[in-house]
Amino acid sequence: MPATRRPDLIPANVAVFGANGQLGRAFIAALGDAAQGLDRNDCDLADGHAIAPVLDRLRPSLVINAAAWTAVDDAESAREAAMRVNAEAPGHIARWCAHHQVPLVHFSTDYVFAGSGTRPWRETDPTAPCNAYGHSKLAGERRIAAEDGRYLIFRTSWVYARRGRNFLTAMQALARSQDTLDVVADQIGAPTYAPSLARAVLRILDRIGGEARFPAGIYHLCGGGETSWYGFASAIFTTCRRRPHLNPIASDARPTPARRPHNSRLAQDRVARRFGIALPHWRDDLDKALSAPPDT
Repeated sequence: MPATRRPDLIPANVAVFGANGQLGRAFIAALGDAAQGLDRNDCDLADGHAIAPVLDRLRPSLVINAAAWTAVDDAESAREAAMRVNAEAPGHIARWCAHHQVPLVHFSTDYVFAGSGTRPWRETDPTAPCNAYGHSKLAGERRIAAEDGRYLIFRTSWVYARRGRNFLTAMQALARSQDTLDVVADQIGAPTYAPSLARAVLRILDRIGGEARFPAGIYHLCGGGETSWYGFASAIFTTCRRRPHLNPIASDARPTPARRPHNSRLAQDRVARRFGIALPHWRDDLDKALSAPPDT
């Protein structure tokens, strides 16, 4: 499938960290020849000293950090490693970008919040991560902001694509081997299709490209609407030839090393007001994902 034409005001040299991840791949597909994809072999984000030399060599006009330590449960027993990738590395990237006056796009998560209640979290709400992964991502946000550069941090939720390790691909694999599945029904959020998220961010960058003042800050951007993991799984299996029986369960019925937020809702009023951007409803994007080739 041909790459999506990049917005006119996006620079022709964009460094994309996390090139092999689902969001990194989406950016590279959307940017086409403008993208300089960086995976772990090109730059190991666990080694902070490796970052500046790579950026010095590439001299990008825009940096997108789509890389992260996303093994939420493993972060509980490997906190230092998660902090190096999710906090220290973004700080090093932001320092280079601020010094060279290069815009930085970084992705964070609803896990920076406590995960309680039912109201969608606003950008101004107090943060209180409920696990080590959330603490590492919040620390990354703070290190980026401390560099005082031109940055956009997008908090998102439940990101998935047709490839990689995510909820969609896990459910599709389980459907081929399991007759019955227990799926958590008391955690509520919005599934976010990686290609839609990447395209929306590029539209935002295109719209602010000609502005005199860069609107640095944190914005919430995820799929529209809300559902539970059980609801997400139910929607996925409507298209499967082999449909396992789903049992809705409470989070307590399936303990995990890392506590998960019950409320992953993100209020998106700020990004809508500032940029006029909204992602499609999660169900519409899921239909699009299920009908797309695995490589898109």
